[in-house]
Amino acid sequence: MPKYGRVNRYYYAGPIRDLLRSSPNEILGTMAEGAHHTVLLTQRDAWLQQIAILKEQLTNRDGHVILEYSIPRMGSRVDAILIIDSCVFVVEFKVGASTFDRGAIDQVYDYALDLKYFHEPSQRAILVPVLIATNADEGSWRQLPSAERFDPQLLAPSELRDAISRTLALHGGQAIDPQEWIDGRYSPTPTIVEAAAALYRGHSVQEISRSDAAGDSLQVTSDTISKIINNSHDNSQKAICFVTGVPGAGKTLVGLNIANSHTDSKSELYSVFLSGNGPLVAVLREALARDAVAQKRQKGKRLKKGEARSRVKQFIQNVHNFRDECLRDAKPPIEHVALFDEAQRAWNLKQTENFMKRKRNRIDFGQSEPQFLISCLDRHKDWAVVVCLVGGGQEINTGEGGIQEWIHALQRFPDWKIYISPQLEEAEFDPGSILQELEEQNRVTRDESLHLFASMRAFRAENVSHLVRSLLEFDESDARASLVNCQDAFPIVLTRSLSAAKTWIREQARGSERYGVLVSSAAERLRPHGIHVRAPVNPIHWFLDGKDDVRSSYYMEDVATEFHIQGLELDWTCVTWDADFRYTEAGWQNFDFVGSKWHRIRAEDRQRYQKNAYRVLLTRARQGMVIVVPEGDASDHTRLPEFYDPTFNYLQRIGLPTLP
Repeated sequence: MPKYGRVNRYYYAGPIRDLLRSSPNEILGTMAEGAHHTVLLTQRDAWLQQIAILKEQLTNRDGHVILEYSIPRMGSRVDAILIIDSCVFVVEFKVGASTFDRGAIDQVYDYALDLKYFHEPSQRAILVPVLIATNADEGSWRQLPSAERFDPQLLAPSELRDAISRTLALHGGQAIDPQEWIDGRYSPTPTIVEAAAALYRGHSVQEISRSDAAGDSLQVTSDTISKIINNSHDNSQKAICFVTGVPGAGKTLVGLNIANSHTDSKSELYSVFLSGNGPLVAVLREALARDAVAQKRQKGKRLKKGEARSRVKQFIQNVHNFRDECLRDAKPPIEHVALFDEAQRAWNLKQTENFMKRKRNRIDFGQSEPQFLISCLDRHKDWAVVVCLVGGGQEINTGEGGIQEWIHALQRFPDWKIYISPQLEEAEFDPGSILQELEEQNRVTRDESLHLFASMRAFRAENVSHLVRSLLEFDESDARASLVNCQDAFPIVLTRSLSAAKTWIREQARGSERYGVLVSSAAERLRPHGIHVRAPVNPIHWFLDGKDDVRSSYYMEDVATEFHIQGLELDWTCVTWDADFRYTEAGWQNFDFVGSKWHRIRAEDRQRYQKNAYRVLLTRARQGMVIVVPEGDASDHTRLPEFYDPTFNYLQRIGLPTLP
C-alpha cells in the first residue's frame, strides 16, 4: 500500500485500481490498522457497505481514493476523498438514510469548505461535495445551487458513477497529483470553540493552526511561555508573562493550549484557564462537554453530560469563582500555573473594594483584583506562573482597570520576574510609568515572541483590525487604504435596511457557517426594527445550537452585545449601529438612553468603554460583515435622521459599498 507523507491523516489511501483489486476484508483490515483504536461492529458494517458502493461505482475509473480523511478543526473525518483528473470529490455516506436532511448537507459542505479554505492544494482544485443516502431511490440525484465553484450533489448509491462523469465533463484542467494533494499543507484557522475542543481532545496547537507566519507566531509564543514555566519550576521562581496581540490573534488559543499542555495529574502539575467573561466560559464549557460526549459515543462508550461538564470545569474556570474559592481557603490553590484571559478587564481597586463590601461582606479589603489574584499564586512556597492575555482597547465596562492595575500590583511582589512584549508599552495598552520603575530594578524582560502580530480570526483578511482602528480614530485615508486591502477576501458592505442585511448575510454563508446580529449594549432605540437589546440571550443556545433552533444566532432574532461576543466570533456578522455612538466632524459623540431621551456621556472612561464596545463588535467576523445604520424617523424624536445620517455618510465616504 503506498504511503503519502510522513503522518497519515487517513485510514486508507491508494489508487482506485488497488481498491478494486483488493477484497473488502483486506481494505477493512488496513482501515482498522490506521484507526489505532477498537473498531465497533456498527462502524465495521458501515465501512463494508461504503466499500461495496465504491467498488461498484468506480469500476474502470482511474484515480485515487482516500478513506476516513481527518479534519482536525472539526473533530471528524470525511468518509471518502476521490481524486480524479482535476476534481476532488468529497464524499459522505449516510448509511441507512433514504432522505437528505439539512444537517447532513451542511456536514459535507463544511468538509469541502474546510479543504477550500485551509488545504493548500485544494485551493487550486475543483471541489465537489457529494452526499450519498444509501437507502435513497434511484432518481434522487439533485444538485444544490451554490455561488462557489462546487455544488453539493445528493445521490443514491447507484448514481455516483454518472455524477462523476457529468462533473468531469464540465471541468477540464490539469490533473491533480494525489501525492502532492495528500502531502499538501493543511493550515486551519479554527474558531475558539473548535480550537478549545480540538486541544481538549489531545490535538497539538500545530495541528489546528495555520502554517503561515501567523500560525508560526502562535507556536513560538506557546513555546516561549512553556520555557518560562519550565524554568520557573526548575529554579523555584515565580514569574508573570504579559501576552499581547491584535484582536483575533489567538491569545485565548495560546492560553487554552498552555493550560492543556501543562496539566499532568501524575506529576501533580495543574494549570487553569481563567476568564471573567461569563458568556465565553459558559460557551466553551458546554462546547467541550458536548464534544466529549459525542467523541465517546463515536467509540461506542457512554459519558453523561454532567460528568463531562464536571471534568471541563477543572480546565476552564470563571475567574470570580477562582477568586472566591481563594477567599474561602487560605491554602495555595492546586494550580501552579494560572492563565488570565482578557486580563486588561480585571477590576481596579475601587471596583473590587465595592464588590467585596456589598457582596462578600469584606470591609476594607484593600486590594485590586490583579493584586489579590497574584497573591493567591504567591502562596506557593516553591514556584508559580501567571500568564496575562492582554487585548488593547478592549476594556468595555465600569471598573476595568487595564494593564496599569497589574503593573501597580507587582510592586508588592518583589520576587516575581516580569516578562513582557515590547508592544505592551504602546499607547493602546498603557502600562503606566511604574513599569519603568520595575525595569530599573532589573525585574523586566522584553521578548518579541510574547506578541501575536496577525489576526487568526479573519483568515480571509489580515487588515480588518487595522481598518477598524483607523475608522474609530478618524484616520480616513488609512481606513480607505485598509479597506482596499480587505475587500477582495473579506467583504464588508453597508446598508440602511436590516432586512436587506439579513438577506445578504444568508446568501453569503455556506454549510454551517455561523452568522448573527450584533449590537451595542446601549442600542436602546433599535426596538422599531425588532431588536430588543435588553432581552436576555442565552449564549450557549445562541453560539452552539443549530439552524432549526429559534434561540440560535442563525435565526437573527435574538442579538448579542459586546458582552456576549467578546472573546468569541462568528463567520459572518451583521453589526447594527444605533444613535448611542454618533459621528461628528469634531469626533465621536457618546449617548446613553435614559427615560425617554438620549443623554450625552461626558465621562472619559465611559466614552472609552463605548468606543471599545464598537471596536469589539466590528472585529468579531471571520469571513465578512454587513454594517446597518438605520435611516431614522423624523416623526420620532428618539430616532431622528440626523442621529444616524452622519455616521452612514462617514462609513460610505471611507469606501464601504452600499447594498441596493
